[in-house]
Amino acid sequence: VQLQASGGGLVQAGGSLRLSCAASGDRFGIIAMGWYRQAPGKQRELVARITSGGSANYAESVKGRFTISRDNAKNTMYLQMNSLNPEDAAVYLCYARAETSPGYEYQYWGQGTQVTVSS
Repeated sequence: VQLQASGGGLVQAGGSLRLSCAASGDRFGIIAMGWYRQAPGKQRELVARITSGGSANYAESVKGRFTISRDNAKNTMYLQMNSLNPEDAAVYLCYARAETSPGYEYQYWGQGTQVTVSS
């Protein structure tokens, strides 16, 4: 599985961005996809994830502001980020978790996309 993330950039506080993560390759075993973020001096944080069944989970810090979705026809996952604040600034990394064989799972990573929020 190869993942290509895009959509980061500079936005003013209160603004919005939409991140995309396009998946290619053998996507058959993917059971979940999601986004982490990594800010300087902070631990990597799971922001949102969506399962193959469509169930979504969010970090408390982004609930009500971020929405994760996917377009199966385009093999793409999205993260709509609204009401951004400077605390949201980070490198956002998409991932896909796949069952590579019965009982074994592997997590694939895309490259990061930088989100910068000016106050």
